[in-house]
Amino acid sequence: MADPRVDSYIESLPEWQQAICQAVRELVLAANPDVQETIKRTIQPYFVLDGNICALLAAKDHVNVFLYDGGIVPDPQGIITAGHNNKTARTVSYREGEAVNVQALGDMFRAIIANNRAGGWRKIKAIRPPEATQ
Repeated sequence: MADPRVDSYIESLPEWQQAICQAVRELVLAANPDVQETIKRTIQPYFVLDGNICALLAAKDHVNVFLYDGGIVPDPQGIITAGHNNKTARTVSYREGEAVNVQALGDMFRAIIANNRAGGWRKIKAIRPPEATQ
């Protein structure tokens, strides 16, 4: 279900950022019909299902999509742009004119949701050998 606060956040952005945020929003909501959207940290849109999936943060010249996966979801198409060694979240950044890789990001959202439903990345990481989480 759409949260009007997320609508307000997206509508306040420049047109190119609105397009990216709306594409990401539609993709994460399509990943599972139970995904909820909310606002955390005062203004930041979050998408959650049995834990955080991702968050949006528009900056001056890019949009960050924070993926809350503990670094365990595979990235075979190399869309992660920052946070490779972050223990909580990694980032996919989009700049004006860049397209959202729908297949890769959608696959990552579905994997994060599956991990959340299996107890969360912290639990999964604790039971997997270190090489399995790279």
